[in-house]
Amino acid sequence: MRYFVESYGCTMNRGEGERLAREMDALGHERVLSEADADIIILNTCTVVDATEKKMIRRMGELGKAEKDVIVSGCMAKVQAARIGVRLPDAMILPPDEYGLFPGKAESAFGRMSPLQRGYGIQEILPIAQGCLGRCTYCITKLARGRLISRSEDEIISDFKNMIESGTKEIFLTAQDTACYGRDLGSDLPGLLRRMLEFEGEYRIRLGMTNPDALDPVLDGILECMEDPRMYRFLHIPLQSGSNRILRKMGRNYTVTRFMGIVNRARERFPDISISTDMITGFPGETDEDHRKSAALIRKLKADTVNITRFSARPGTEAATMEGQVAGGISKDRSADLTRIKMTVEDEGNHLMVGKKVRALVSEKGKPGTVIARTDNYRPVGIAGDLPLGIFIPIEITGSSPTHLLGRQINMSNQC
Repeated sequence: MRYFVESYGCTMNRGEGERLAREMDALGHERVLSEADADIIILNTCTVVDATEKKMIRRMGELGKAEKDVIVSGCMAKVQAARIGVRLPDAMILPPDEYGLFPGKAESAFGRMSPLQRGYGIQEILPIAQGCLGRCTYCITKLARGRLISRSEDEIISDFKNMIESGTKEIFLTAQDTACYGRDLGSDLPGLLRRMLEFEGEYRIRLGMTNPDALDPVLDGILECMEDPRMYRFLHIPLQSGSNRILRKMGRNYTVTRFMGIVNRARERFPDISISTDMITGFPGETDEDHRKSAALIRKLKADTVNITRFSARPGTEAATMEGQVAGGISKDRSADLTRIKMTVEDEGNHLMVGKKVRALVSEKGKPGTVIARTDNYRPVGIAGDLPLGIFIPIEITGSSPTHLLGRQINMSNQC
């Protein structure tokens, strides 16, 4: 039978969608590139905010009319199975904690044929753990994914080895919080990275999101690993608010001062390290003063990327029933204000890159006639031309905007 995978949400979700696809391949089912050509649809859902949940519900309604076999996986399959059942009563519902049962369930439902072998691509996602150690009051993902369950180092290393030997050049390590990897096994993330870097070859490893309280104890070890050029000098560290009062209400186990201490340590070791962060605006009880603190922190931090999200009350979370829910109009205005500030900061930071000559990995297709290359600190650079993916090239940064850099390939004699 032919199947199509449709994944939404985070990098972790997309990586798990690929895992399910490989298990379908092992059963002899053929992957196709469009819903229209498929007999089976794997809908890998996300429900992190209300708008995404509504999108998932609409999509389920469309698939119900298409009269195809549907497998619904991801976070909604765990925390909102009843809503799925209303729209897709015949669907196979597969929550994340049952992914290990998927081969047997899929074989029972769709049969087994000769296994199909599919190699790895230039880019691959490598999940290393489920769940986290946090207790954030707004997070429905915690309800869906539960406590930290790390994959064994040997299992991860086996996947990593297969990717490298297949020619993969860019590997994203992902989890709900990559920094807490191994705490349940008596190991840690730096130890895993050191084992990965024992493999010869020219490739790049990118770390997924790392919460500040989990990152702090292992930061020095991670920075040591970043001395190896095959590790992107990049950290995604979500702050969420510039107000300590709001951070406490959120259940975030750190202060603004501790967060900035982590960033400063990283920048002292690598002045060019790229920092990405997240901010939530309109959290229950947030005042104008709390908002001003968040705005000031964005200016002070000067992150390369700031993701702004308006608070969305999620069912079953503590924050959904907190007093002081912020009106939608106020939250929207605050989001727009933070977005204006972060665009200015990112524009200034990107402009400083113009004229620099760097080495970059051509990792993905961009707009028609262009490719996207990643510098050693994971900055994306748009380059005109039909360059092959997976090659490393010297480039010069020729332009910038608040959202991206532009560059051109230069002669090898000018290589930096």
